[in-house]
Amino acid sequence: MTEAVTPPSPFDPPSLPPEKPGADEAAITPGDIRDGAAVALMVAVAGVLLALLWVWLAPRVQYVSNGEAVFLRNTESEARIGADGTFFLLSAGLGVLSAVGVFLWRRRGGVPLVIGLGIGSLFAALVGWRLGLWLGPSSDLPAVAAKAGKGVPFDAPLQMLAHGVLLVWPMTAVLVHLGLTALWSPRDPEPGPAWAVYPPPHVHADPAAPKPPRP
Repeated sequence: MTEAVTPPSPFDPPSLPPEKPGADEAAITPGDIRDGAAVALMVAVAGVLLALLWVWLAPRVQYVSNGEAVFLRNTESEARIGADGTFFLLSAGLGVLSAVGVFLWRRRGGVPLVIGLGIGSLFAALVGWRLGLWLGPSSDLPAVAAKAGKGVPFDAPLQMLAHGVLLVWPMTAVLVHLGLTALWSPRDPEPGPAWAVYPPPHVHADPAAPKPPRP
């Protein structure tokens, strides 16, 4: 004989839905926070590289002195704008490299990594800007002009006319990292069919079981 199965009562509390696969993995752990802080520190240190490259590759603006005042040697030169363009291109390239490096290090991505990458990239851009100004030609024009002499051209200090280029590195790094994560990061397993997650409200008797004898 088959065992009788009692159908569920409508007054019974509803059963909790099963947890989604990977729900525990989606939570932010202290390890994720440490990874984000490490990313911010490593990317920020790369600002030194940006400063060195900017000083090396930025076009030079030259001044000349007549003994009383300092003038641009070539008033039609676009070197002043070229310094901003060089910083822009270097920041974009380093943003791509930092995003790829972080993705290869932690393919699963995560909010702490993105935040660390953004903060570190912004700090790196600031370091590259200020350190580049310090490593470049002196900003004391009267002293440099007096040292160079009358009619002798000398390099002007680096200048950043468009401070918006400081956002190029963090924006590029975050966007590239999000794109790489969306395309190639490990994906959560697909949920099973609805009947496997939520069983039917009642159970039918096994049709292959022997039927009870008639009285």
